[in-house]
Amino acid sequence: MKKFSIVIAGGGSTFTPGIVLMLLDNLDKFPIRQIKFYDNLAERQKHIADACEILLKERAPEIKFVATTDPETAFTDVDFVMAHIRVGLYAMREKDEKIPLKYGVIGQETCGPGGIAYGMRSIGGVLELVDYMEKYSPDAWMLNYSNPAAIVAEATRKLRPNSKIINICDMPVGIEERMARAIGLKSRKDMVVRYFGLNHFGWWTDIRDKEGNDLMPQIKEHVAKYGYSLPEEVEASQHTDASWMHTFAKAREVYEVDPSTLPNTYLKYYFYSQDEVAHANPNFTRANEVMAGREKHVFGECDRIAACGTAKDTTLEVDEHASYIVDLARAIAYNTHERMLLIVPNNGAIANFDETAMVEVPCIVGSNGPEPLTQGNIPRFQKGLMEQQVAVEKLVVEAWEEGSYQKLWQALTLSKIVPNARVAKQLLDDLIEANKEFWPELK
Repeated sequence: MKKFSIVIAGGGSTFTPGIVLMLLDNLDKFPIRQIKFYDNLAERQKHIADACEILLKERAPEIKFVATTDPETAFTDVDFVMAHIRVGLYAMREKDEKIPLKYGVIGQETCGPGGIAYGMRSIGGVLELVDYMEKYSPDAWMLNYSNPAAIVAEATRKLRPNSKIINICDMPVGIEERMARAIGLKSRKDMVVRYFGLNHFGWWTDIRDKEGNDLMPQIKEHVAKYGYSLPEEVEASQHTDASWMHTFAKAREVYEVDPSTLPNTYLKYYFYSQDEVAHANPNFTRANEVMAGREKHVFGECDRIAACGTAKDTTLEVDEHASYIVDLARAIAYNTHERMLLIVPNNGAIANFDETAMVEVPCIVGSNGPEPLTQGNIPRFQKGLMEQQVAVEKLVVEAWEEGSYQKLWQALTLSKIVPNARVAKQLLDDLIEANKEFWPELK
């Protein structure tokens, strides 16, 4: 059985140890001969890499491990690039969240002005990874789960149209796990879903069990009462911080807007943005929560492992949530025809929608990549929302490519989260100032 070589781009991420542990848990399904870490911040990566090297030595000594900041070393002889980069780190995410709040606008990692700012930083970083992969391992596939996935996906579609990159998001995976648990199923894999939308902007239209029984009525009953919260909510995983608990509960109100479907949680930012502003603490946003919580814990634990020389009693957790990455890699490697929600060019998957939009729909994945499943025509309500949002994403990519101040102003003006063009311009000027190191110059 072939063993695979992987580079994790974003080796210094707090999610990297959980992904390594998840890969180790799945070696029977997806054998690995080599894991490489690549990051452009050597010092940050070293904390994570030193601990992961010990972890691998103890649990899978046959796997070769390399951590590097050199693209040629990182991208040569790899089958898969698993990319989760964060250009500007959490320090810039904090600005994405706090600058809009000054104008009474919600600042969020992937939605509205925060997402647009982050997108403008991410496009160049992700394109650079695609180019390294194509130069040093032209047969490799990139599995990209770097945010903001919608803008990044549009950029790769437009600017690297022939590249072997698949964009995927873990949010539907997480919500489907909650749906399954809410109605007493063991796993989301016991469900077959139909879904359409853009990334962080979609709706489930049909959910059945393997026998074909309709599960929507049961799930809707739960969501109408609790949103995606689970009554026994006690687990302390990274997705159940206080801010996530609020998000899962809020899905109840989002669901009420169209009870014929089940919504992605991120729609709360578009439907109830004023509630999100009221709920936000302008001095302690989600970025602060992460820096004080997961970031502190993961780096502290990695440093402790490196100092002790053993990971035997580690508190680092397997990111089971991320096992969809192995499913995707296996589908390509072994032509499994797994059904997965992916972000792909529409090309008729949604019949009454822009052909060139990057939509999130179920796909069958094999060794040639994803084949989208047709979702037919979508209702006017969702279509109208999606047309507005996809226009925002396309304008951001055009602004990045052309260095256009005007187009980025238009993107912010068009965003449903921003109240008017004047506020959009004020926000843009502040964001340009904050992102001088990261954005192309705008004229």
